[in-house]
Amino acid sequence: MSTPSSYKVKLLLCGPAAVGKTSLIKRFVKNAFQADYKLTIGVDILTKDVPMHNSEVATLSIWDIGGQKRFEFIRTTFYKGASGALLVFDLSRAETFTEVTRKWAEEIQRNCSAIPYILIGNKADLVEKVGRVMDPNEAKKWAQANNSIYIETSALGGQNVDEAFIEITERMIGVKK
Repeated sequence: MSTPSSYKVKLLLCGPAAVGKTSLIKRFVKNAFQADYKLTIGVDILTKDVPMHNSEVATLSIWDIGGQKRFEFIRTTFYKGASGALLVFDLSRAETFTEVTRKWAEEIQRNCSAIPYILIGNKADLVEKVGRVMDPNEAKKWAQANNSIYIETSALGGQNVDEAFIEITERMIGVKK
């Protein structure tokens, strides 16, 4: 009788300040939403075991990378050993899409050797209230052109949060096999 495989993988959550990276992690790890915003200083790390196919388990080490400009100079040190990334922007602020697809994606590609990543448009719940500030087809096109996919999430309501983390985990494990 064989024992199930287990993997340990490092996942980065990257993106501009206040796009909801910490909230996505809290929703995924603790199934909770924290309404009061706390600035991530440098990096926070949480872990979660994710059951995979064939009784395999992936232990995610989830690195919540602070998005403020003042942490830029130390940020790249956190990228070492990463297996994948979620690139997160705020659906209610179009400039965060530009920043994540230009600056953050380029930084990941420069500092991490060909890791899989997924583009995440977060705060889908706000789109219903304030309206859409950008065309989702633009995000889908960017993701396809960069060998990725695009997922819209809501940390507040939990929409597609588990799906996004499971999808990136499967992509990271697929690369490791």
